[in-house]
Amino acid sequence: MKKIREKINVIDKNIVELLDRRAELVKKISEVKRKERSPVFAPEREKAVFSRIMQFSEGLFPSESLKFIFREIISASILLEGAIKISYLGPEATFSHEAAISRFGLSAKYFPCTDIEQVFSSVESDRTDLGVVPIENSTEGVINDTLDLFLDTKVRIVSEIVLNVHHHLLSREKSLSDINKIYSHPYAIAQCKRWIKNNIDAEIIDVASTAKAAKLASEQECTAAIASISAADIYHLNLISSNIEDKKNNATRFLVIGNFEAKPSGTDKTSILFSTKNRVGALYDSLSIFSRWGIDMTRILSRPNHKDPWSYIFYIDCDGHINDENVKRAMKELEMQSRIFKHLGSYPVHKIEK
Repeated sequence: MKKIREKINVIDKNIVELLDRRAELVKKISEVKRKERSPVFAPEREKAVFSRIMQFSEGLFPSESLKFIFREIISASILLEGAIKISYLGPEATFSHEAAISRFGLSAKYFPCTDIEQVFSSVESDRTDLGVVPIENSTEGVINDTLDLFLDTKVRIVSEIVLNVHHHLLSREKSLSDINKIYSHPYAIAQCKRWIKNNIDAEIIDVASTAKAAKLASEQECTAAIASISAADIYHLNLISSNIEDKKNNATRFLVIGNFEAKPSGTDKTSILFSTKNRVGALYDSLSIFSRWGIDMTRILSRPNHKDPWSYIFYIDCDGHINDENVKRAMKELEMQSRIFKHLGSYPVHKIEK
């Protein structure tokens, strides 16, 4: 065993030396970025790194663990260029916080915001480099507050995060029978309503976030919170029941917003908003553009235009990057026949986090 451990020690030393060599190269790239005034975060480059690393994963080491290790290596590398500042819908231990960490690692600096509008304003005013906001849940649907803010902001969507969301019942108490009150965010409650109905008779109280729920549960007797597992550690709560969401494929999609355009990665998504002119067949003509240019429209949503009563804004996700010739031409055509048109961003498609 001693000889084997000595070999491991040598390998560990080699790993550290290689990380130092990698850091030297990162510093050189940082100097080039500063000269070119390029953003620190390059989602298309990050995606390429992860894709290549997964191709190297052919041995005994678990590929998923390799992904997490390189997440932190990239996070630390960005720190060498200057700590990246991320705003998110807080407080600490919300699912937005969890999503942000899953994407940017532990070396980034995180700034909780009281609401989604504050995340947008923080990024738009350059107080933070990037923001993480929820956009839709696979069970409860779209987050309208996020959609509406895109109409009046200059920020761009530069990336996305899709996170498996698991809800847990947390409490100072140790038994389900001791709980008579449950706090959580309305979305979390809705995602667990069948479990609640079948397992507990308690007063259900809506609060601003799952993290706020956990904090309240930590301060009160006979209460519980529906929140993330990280909230149990932060607020020193007992895990009463785990994974209580009604649908086990429950996931939330988050958007990463910034003040720059993401470059093509090869597998991209484009998001836009537009409103049609007031004429017969206007929406049909607008949507037919996507078919004519061979573009797969993956999502369409409508919201009332609060600046113009009884008119609507349409939000669309489609395959491709704005730099792709067919997407570029389709967007120009759509803009010409729209009252309002806005390209929200083109960014790499992100696979669901496990």
